[in-house]
Amino acid sequence: MTEIANAISGLIWGHVLIYLLIAAGVFFTVRLGFIQFRDFGYSFKVMFASREGAKGGISSFQAFCTSLAARVGTGNMAGVAVALYLGGPGAIFWMWLIALIGMATSFAESTLAQAYKIKDEEGNFRGGPAYYMELGLGKRWMGVLFSLCLILAFGLVFNAVQSNSIAAAFNVAFGIPKYAVGIALVIGSGFIIFGGLKTIARFAEIVVPFMAIAYLLLAIYVCAANAEQLPGVFMLIIDHAFGIEQAGAGAIGYGVMQAMIQGIKRGLFSNEAGMGSAANAAATATPNPPHPASQGYVQMLGVFIDTLVICSATAALILLSGQLEPGSGLTGIALTQQALVTHVGEWGSTFIAIAILFFAFTSIVANYSYAETNLLFLEHNHQKGMLIFRLLVLAMVMFGSLGEIKLVWTLADISMGMMAIVNVIALFMLSGVVIWLAKDYRRQLKAGDVPTFNRRDHKKLDKDLPPGIWE
Repeated sequence: MTEIANAISGLIWGHVLIYLLIAAGVFFTVRLGFIQFRDFGYSFKVMFASREGAKGGISSFQAFCTSLAARVGTGNMAGVAVALYLGGPGAIFWMWLIALIGMATSFAESTLAQAYKIKDEEGNFRGGPAYYMELGLGKRWMGVLFSLCLILAFGLVFNAVQSNSIAAAFNVAFGIPKYAVGIALVIGSGFIIFGGLKTIARFAEIVVPFMAIAYLLLAIYVCAANAEQLPGVFMLIIDHAFGIEQAGAGAIGYGVMQAMIQGIKRGLFSNEAGMGSAANAAATATPNPPHPASQGYVQMLGVFIDTLVICSATAALILLSGQLEPGSGLTGIALTQQALVTHVGEWGSTFIAIAILFFAFTSIVANYSYAETNLLFLEHNHQKGMLIFRLLVLAMVMFGSLGEIKLVWTLADISMGMMAIVNVIALFMLSGVVIWLAKDYRRQLKAGDVPTFNRRDHKKLDKDLPPGIWE
């Protein structure tokens, strides 16, 4: 069973998905006029303006924090270490590159999620790939397939993986039994999950900026203390990315290929651009300016902050420490912990354990919110079964804190890979709507107006959207 699962996962991630996501990133980068570079500064303006104007709902900034909570997890600390260990320093360059083109894909899926959102029974906006597949393409079966994959991967398995990382880190750093950590996580998660979508958004708005800033401040301190080594580290990344250093040893082809595969795979895994997951958070916002594309601009920054900022901080900590030794067996979160201990002393291991608590716990909460939205899609807005699902999520959190879940993780890889394939196909099919919305926003902005979406300006959208949305 394990061998079969690994073979399927390898086929999806090693071949189909990587090329499909790269193609989507390049396509939307070109068709949207290199929007992630042209309007990069403007994106920050929209994000900070979006803290206001939610009218009692969820602001774009809260939706941004919710999506960032899911993106930023153990992958930013353990995943980067694995990429460096298996692919060498050059993997970081390819991680940067895939994030830069992935920003355009993130704009596309988040804009569509905003355009095709609905209102649930409690008055909250819901949406995401499942909804634009049903409303925009008229293919509910695609939405059902996507929802089932997301619920399995994000709602259940990934939450077990996150709790497993927290329990292991606290057991090593403080000697706390894993079952005790699991019970505490179940209680904390349950309190927020049963509080509903707005509680999740408020929690993310407070915790995510705090945890990201604390981690980055420590990374900046380490970089400042080793400033004279930074140019050398940057050149090391470039040399390994293009095989300059390996050329003399005749191993250029293999070295570059390993760097590309690990960097691209871990980059896509971390920032989720094109996966369709963050789009579920994007749909929950009442954006300011009141236009679907404004949430596209905000969510685009999530990819940048996740990979170009936080993943780069982890890479700097490891490469400056001298702890990266191929074949040593020191990899994953243990490598990140040892790197920080080298820089600041033994308390660095404790800091990483606490950082993982914040990173992974917020991921559990945000992952649940994605799964809830897709469960409501399957049940057509009825709350039947929601209690059972919430209890199942909490059971998986407890299971993850105690169990070994290598096979389950592989199955989650397959599920998330399938989810991404279905989503990217839908993005290509709805690319005309994305491009029109981006141009409509830009046209109003150039005219000096506050971009405001009028559904009647686009016949297809006006026909596809349910009553009461964007009226």
